[in-house]
Amino acid sequence: MLTRIIYKVAFRKRVREISRYATKAAELQQEQLSFLLKRGSRTAFGRKYALSGDCSYEQFSSKVPLHTYDEIKPWIERMLRGERSILWPGLCRWFAKSSGTTSDKSKFIPVTSDALHRTHYRGGTDVVAIYLSLNPQSRMMSGKGLILGGSSAPTPLAPGLDIRVGDLSACLIQNVNPLVNAIRTPSKDIALMDEWEAKLKALTEATKDVNVTSLSGVPSWMMGLIKSVLADKGAKDLTEVWPNLEVFFHGGIAFTPYREQYRKFIPSEKMHYLETYNASEGFFGIQSSFGDPALQLIIDNKIFYEFIPMDEFSDDNRNMRAVPLTGIETGKNYAMVITTPGLWRYIVGDTVRFTQKDPYKFVITGRTKAFINAFGEELMVSNADEALCETCNLLGCELSEYTAAPTFASDGKKAHHSWIIEFEKAPKDLEEFANLLDRNLQKVNSDYEAKRYKGIFLDRLELTEAPKGTFNQWLKQKGKLGGQHKIPRLSNSRTYYEELLQIIGTK
Repeated sequence: MLTRIIYKVAFRKRVREISRYATKAAELQQEQLSFLLKRGSRTAFGRKYALSGDCSYEQFSSKVPLHTYDEIKPWIERMLRGERSILWPGLCRWFAKSSGTTSDKSKFIPVTSDALHRTHYRGGTDVVAIYLSLNPQSRMMSGKGLILGGSSAPTPLAPGLDIRVGDLSACLIQNVNPLVNAIRTPSKDIALMDEWEAKLKALTEATKDVNVTSLSGVPSWMMGLIKSVLADKGAKDLTEVWPNLEVFFHGGIAFTPYREQYRKFIPSEKMHYLETYNASEGFFGIQSSFGDPALQLIIDNKIFYEFIPMDEFSDDNRNMRAVPLTGIETGKNYAMVITTPGLWRYIVGDTVRFTQKDPYKFVITGRTKAFINAFGEELMVSNADEALCETCNLLGCELSEYTAAPTFASDGKKAHHSWIIEFEKAPKDLEEFANLLDRNLQKVNSDYEAKRYKGIFLDRLELTEAPKGTFNQWLKQKGKLGGQHKIPRLSNSRTYYEELLQIIGTK
């Protein structure tokens, strides 16, 4: 069988290397740090902080401060203008554009050649290797992989140097080995289109009659393509369109709210789902078991990890303590810190909780800023996803998107959480849904339960149903429709919530 032959030739050795994660974590991480410090010593950043390849972790962490994007931004801006050897040796020609900070609309993450090939592509190879090792009956290589991508454009800051910025997926597709293009769909010109609505039509036409065996992309955007393909083909589910489809490699947002919809659209016993954690900043983790949703941390792809306990997290980097991978505790929430070929002790903004060691496995719990803690409730995105999933399952409904924000006490009304939900299949009774969601949130978050106790501190949440298309309209207004852009789930600020309410009010 072609797939098994390819596995044995190209991937089996890598699977054996990954098995070392269970016994060699400290050694492998030290190797990554030594590589990064040796190369980094030949940069402007390295000279400022006196980096050298023989630095110990203790010396490194004492020399180099923790960095948010705003703090490392001046270095990145120099790279965007075409300066060489700033954060990494040589000229960086690609920058991944991702969601902005409080002071910027967008962040520009350097994707150096080493980051591209030794981190992102290495991670992509690992995904296939792990999947094929889990599924010996796979015939994935007998068809094509459908990969959703974004777009890119030259930066005006460095005319004549062809330095480009765009979605990470655009960086990956544009630079991928030509051999990979033989087993992927759609063509590069369609994959890199920038206008989502026109792109959706082109994607549908280009893929509806292809022998697609795997999907890769963000669940929400892939769902849009699936619906378009089904409508075009007049099919009731994807088994009629792509009968050999067997796996969806998904990432970018939590899969939980979409799981039931995918099961409905792909009612096949041979269908598998594997989560990946490939952010603009690096490829961090892969689900390594069909039965365990936790992700296995990739620890030998030129990333050195540190973690800040969330109970010590603050806006002042000088007062935060980071620990290396071997210093983490299972069951605790941490903010992830990375050093990569292009970033130094960089606070990614994601929060994780480790479920085991040797090998290290974790779940993504949210964002350092994407949570609600206006009243001491510490509601994380993972809590919201779990409560929503349970509520939808019990009431037989399906959601498309959601966001929530705090509402503070005023005019005799108590404080509460305000939710906007766009349903794929709405509940029969919205009040029943709100009551059940509130109870389920209390089940999964003891702090929220304490604040809700007898309604002393917080009232029951309020819920607004958004007409279909509301969240896409909001993304379109922001110039973020399509690609890898995500809906902000939770926030201590009411900005997103108020903007969405305004859209709902005009419909």
